[in-house]
Amino acid sequence: MAEEIAALERTGTWDLVPLPSHARPITCKWVYKIKTRSDGSLERYKARLVARGFQQEHGRDYDETFAPVAHMTTIRTLLAVASVRAWSISQLDVKNAFLNGELHEEVYMRPPPGYLVPDGNVCRLRRSLYGLKQAPRAWFQRFSSVITAVGFSPSAHDPALFVHNSSRGRTLLLLYVDDMLITGDDSEYIAFVKARLSEQFLMSDLGPLRYFLGIEVSSTSDGIYLSQEKYIQDLLDHSSLTDHRTVETPIELNLHLRTTDGEPLTDPTRYRHIVGSLVYLGVTRPDISYAVHILSQFVSAPTHLHYSHLLRVLRYLRGTITRRLFFPRSSSFQLQAYSDATWASDSSDRRSLSAYCVFLGGSLIAWKTKKQTAVSRSSAEAELRAMALATAEVTWLRWLIEDFGVSVSVPTPLLSDSTGAISIARDPVKHDLTKHIGVDASYTRAQVQDDIITLRYVPSELQLADFFTKAQTKA
Repeated sequence: MAEEIAALERTGTWDLVPLPSHARPITCKWVYKIKTRSDGSLERYKARLVARGFQQEHGRDYDETFAPVAHMTTIRTLLAVASVRAWSISQLDVKNAFLNGELHEEVYMRPPPGYLVPDGNVCRLRRSLYGLKQAPRAWFQRFSSVITAVGFSPSAHDPALFVHNSSRGRTLLLLYVDDMLITGDDSEYIAFVKARLSEQFLMSDLGPLRYFLGIEVSSTSDGIYLSQEKYIQDLLDHSSLTDHRTVETPIELNLHLRTTDGEPLTDPTRYRHIVGSLVYLGVTRPDISYAVHILSQFVSAPTHLHYSHLLRVLRYLRGTITRRLFFPRSSSFQLQAYSDATWASDSSDRRSLSAYCVFLGGSLIAWKTKKQTAVSRSSAEAELRAMALATAEVTWLRWLIEDFGVSVSVPTPLLSDSTGAISIARDPVKHDLTKHIGVDASYTRAQVQDDIITLRYVPSELQLADFFTKAQTKA
């Protein structure tokens, strides 16, 4: 607590002033946390002063609040490119990051518990504080101004990615709130950037990337491995599983769950917590994507039956806790995508399921399972909607990897097992089949004509995106 107060005073976070008659001060509280390393050992004890931002009033205490963070697909793509090019990845951490953001609004706060001030005085906040609505935005604006001053340019395709090019090479910096990764082939410039950032912020150079956002990163001569073993173990420890069984698949074959199945849970909090944790776990575990998609549809009113299937996912993770995502060094930079759909798979509303996965050479960098927003009248129509979803992702990824210095001069193959959908996407004459889905058909067709993608047929048994549309048997 003393260290936190010292940091607040050092950065000039507030001025002590008499409370103006028109002002309504917010309050604050202390939050305590034990920080651990990836192996579970103690790193440090942490105390943080947090403002009760829910007491703020829009238009008076704050206006805009949005602040970008790096997209998880961008992080995976960065690691895949760094693996092939054998770049060293450094991890940096900004201590008390939000305290560096400058407030432009007039915000008053009651003094922190245990902090002695003259009677009648309050804290007029000059810098952002954790918990304030506008704190993330203020910090990102401050960081952006510093990093652009040393020569970086923000990517137009992910605002949290900053790029620098010189005759010596390319440098990439990725920001996720107060954690950042920096890599590239210009080691001299990377050292310069680290020094300049240390002048502006209280920084910690954590060395080569090992543990980032709950993701364990292992670099070997073969490539880079990503895992969330500690995250899974923590989830299992807090889920209160009463047995030690494991299962071989995350969800049963041909399972069709409905909202009315089983008795409602009296307290759905645990169900929601586990589902939310599994959504984040999907960052490195594509094998649970379909199961999590199904179970997340019932978070508003889960039942005991839904909860039993959720526990099955945990038992599957217990038996596969060491499974990792691999980015090989001996890989090309050719993008290749697969798209698939299951027609009218939801018996309650007859909506179909779209899925895609995208590879950069031998590295799986993007995948998604998504329920379609409208009912498809045929399997070809469902496949076309999935194809349009995959096309949008491929288009964005082509732009993104150009920021990494990867050339994308040839069309990206998009593989589908539906000859009907491929035909509709190629043939503008099929009006009767496409007049009610003209946007998806026209968009996909335009990308084909612009040589962004090229459509190819793949047999169903080789359709990799099928993995994300239905339950699988043991591999």
